[in-house]
Amino acid sequence: MHSLTLVLAALVAYLLAYLTYGRYLGGRIFKLNDENKMPSHTLRDGVDYVPSKKHIVLGHHFTTIAGLGPIVGPAIGIIWGWLPAFLWVVFGSIFIGATHDFSAMVISARHQGKTIGELTGDLISPSTRLAFQVLIQFLLWIVVSIFALIMGVLLVMYPQAVLPVFLEIPLALWLGSRIRRGKDDTGASLLAVALLFVAIALGSYFPITLPALGGTPVISWSIVLLVYVFIASTLPIDRLLQPRDYINSHQLLIIMALMGLGVVVANPIISAPALNPAATAAGSDIPAMMPLLFITIACGAISGFHSLASSGTSVKQIKLETDMLGIGYGGMLLEGLLATIVIAAVAGGLGMGLEKDGTIYTGAAAFQQHYATWTSSQGLAPKIEAVVTGAANLMSSFGMPREFGRTMMAVFIVSFAGTTLDSAARIQRLSLQELCRNRYGSIARPVKNRYSATLIVILMAAALNFTKTGGKGALVLWPLFGALNQLLAALGLGVATVYLARKGKNILLAAIPMLFMLVMTVWAMAINLRHFLEVGDTLLIFLSLAIFAITAWITASVAICLRR
Repeated sequence: MHSLTLVLAALVAYLLAYLTYGRYLGGRIFKLNDENKMPSHTLRDGVDYVPSKKHIVLGHHFTTIAGLGPIVGPAIGIIWGWLPAFLWVVFGSIFIGATHDFSAMVISARHQGKTIGELTGDLISPSTRLAFQVLIQFLLWIVVSIFALIMGVLLVMYPQAVLPVFLEIPLALWLGSRIRRGKDDTGASLLAVALLFVAIALGSYFPITLPALGGTPVISWSIVLLVYVFIASTLPIDRLLQPRDYINSHQLLIIMALMGLGVVVANPIISAPALNPAATAAGSDIPAMMPLLFITIACGAISGFHSLASSGTSVKQIKLETDMLGIGYGGMLLEGLLATIVIAAVAGGLGMGLEKDGTIYTGAAAFQQHYATWTSSQGLAPKIEAVVTGAANLMSSFGMPREFGRTMMAVFIVSFAGTTLDSAARIQRLSLQELCRNRYGSIARPVKNRYSATLIVILMAAALNFTKTGGKGALVLWPLFGALNQLLAALGLGVATVYLARKGKNILLAAIPMLFMLVMTVWAMAINLRHFLEVGDTLLIFLSLAIFAITAWITASVAICLRR
């Protein structure tokens, strides 16, 4: 099979899904109606609640939920073969991921823009709300910490990306000022993107590094990034975060178009196996595909973080209720398309040429060289390198210099890690304030204003990172992240199931995906727990058991609520 066939099949599937299943959910199940007032109007505060144009919110939402997930996930998951990765990305995003994101957004919009954790108090019980909010805070603590580390590592790996990534900030501030004054945003955003690509070219000639603190420049970059995140997360959302994401969305669409053009021009044969027999061969260190495929490929199919983005920041900017179909359901399908293109880049583009230790590998040999063992494809660098090399190969087919293509992909990846980082910090601050609100609606004084609450979020991330040499403290908790993230997705679908039950709608649309994700997640958590017991990791054993207890509590609460 050729790569173009794969991408076209996914594109047709997503278009049909949006026009049929998506519209069915929006029209028949949730009955979207623009007569219903959105929280961006009723709670408008000029900071978090800001009514904005549909395409601008879509840009923010798309880049927030995308991040590194649909890039890194497929680059690992393809080790079991391109077919299971492709099928999970396409059908998972249509029937599970998009339903999850869209329902979280709609339910939040109809409950004063509350986050998915806070919604459990209204729909299920106050005790469930507490358990869910604690789980969310733990997940976001890991996200903010690990993405500060990841971006630091990426800026060290790709110093040519530093200049364009940081020049994007003044461009976003300029674009944000125009949007706030009601000026033309389309022309201005295209100009900003054009200037960004000029900065990418300059970055190739002027790579920037920082002096090492604590023995590594990763710590230096982590400090810089956490300071930036504090500023970005406390500014009104339409001054920096929203326009920056809007510019990134243009950048993403251009990158996707260029990679798509590369697929059309080169149309490489898929050199990766449909099913990888080496994954089950005797002596192989590659773990079983079930259930880890559904944990490894998250954002391209379904991710619990998406419900936090839908109910945390995106819903607070939407002007009309009908806009949510394109933003919530359509945004997830766009991410699925990105994940499909990444699969094509790794499955086909990588086979166009992979250099390793002075030798050029092509075709199936390139795939086997990179994915020979589970260990060889682990770590951030190998995952990113597979995508960067494959994408640069595709774009070279129509004359783009490989080095410029690699730099462009590096900027793209770092920028998207940044969108996740600053959005996650803002969402954690909002969730923390909800967690610290009493039954009378008052917020505890230490987190009452956005500056003190955000400072606590940033200090928590810094404390976790800097407890280990090299600023890698977040890696201690990283083994919990994959399953915990997908657990949050299952519980988010549980909230949607309860909501549909209360409205007298077909609960199977959310309940079946919820049960599937719950089974896969608990299965994966049990595998992880067995490993933690074998190596004697007391901290991860304790945290895993605590997460199991919270999961049982919330699941039982959902079941009791449905029975009533």
